[in-house]
Amino acid sequence: MTVTIAFLCASFLIILASCYVFVNAVECLGGACNLHQGIVGSILAAIGTALPETIIPILAILFSKTMSAHDVGIGAIAGAPFMLSTLAFFVTGAAVLIYSALGKRTRHMNVDAGIISKDLTFFLIIYGTAVASTLIYEIVWLKILIAILLLLSYSLYLKLIVSGEGTLLKNVGPLYLKVYFKLPENVPWISVQLLFGLLLMLAGAHFFISYIQSLSMTLGIAPLILSLVITPIATELPEKLNSVLWVGRNKETLAIGNLTGAMVFQSCFPVVFGMIFTPWNLRGIILVSAALALAGAAINLAWLKIFKHMNPYVLMAGGALYAVFICCVFL
Repeated sequence: MTVTIAFLCASFLIILASCYVFVNAVECLGGACNLHQGIVGSILAAIGTALPETIIPILAILFSKTMSAHDVGIGAIAGAPFMLSTLAFFVTGAAVLIYSALGKRTRHMNVDAGIISKDLTFFLIIYGTAVASTLIYEIVWLKILIAILLLLSYSLYLKLIVSGEGTLLKNVGPLYLKVYFKLPENVPWISVQLLFGLLLMLAGAHFFISYIQSLSMTLGIAPLILSLVITPIATELPEKLNSVLWVGRNKETLAIGNLTGAMVFQSCFPVVFGMIFTPWNLRGIILVSAALALAGAAINLAWLKIFKHMNPYVLMAGGALYAVFICCVFL
């Protein structure tokens, strides 16, 4: 067990290092291409960091035909957006308060309300529709039709984000490849660092998940608990760490957009995959996690619509929602 814990810590450090590399590269790419923060945070960063939790349930469902594997796959699919709209929001809000206590920033979060509102609204509609479709899971053709429409809706989301107005990136630091290896800071080399950071992130997440699964089985944790609680915490590490790095640099739109954009991506891809390739009969604790995910998004969207900015304390309400889930799991 000691060796497993040591490797678990090492894989976490790999993820942390990859986030520094990835964040630097994605900012440089946005600056070089004159992309606004919505495109960088809600699309580029969100899709990149959402890959680990997107791949895991798909592999679990495709390469195992047992119902337990399907349960684990559905648990991972539902667990990802739940973790983002509860625990990841909590971590981001807590990071703002910690940085402000250290004098690194203020508590005020100056996000692009239009971009984040689009993300949260899309998530509530798409994921809400997917969850509601469990009521007609026996009508297979209708369920598949809804899934296809939800998948296609992501193209509309991309169009709205790309064509919408947004603030260009500011205070972009030099590319690490330029600083440490004296390479030119152009789009090809930025892309090389971006790809390297992404691959390092995927490798770190893969090893982290493997070791945490090994540790969980040693401790006798049930597969469903593993898929709903432990694995999503591991796979959402890149989003959490990226957002913590960005709020420390007063780049709230990138920090929140990385989370909300990933929520939209996950509700359009792995969720739709689950709707098509599994019975999609959500029940019990999985349904509870879905309801709490929607509640976390709705609370922050309502605050954003009313006050036009995010609030770290409201983000931290996600911690209370996560605590409710944990109580439901163990009680």
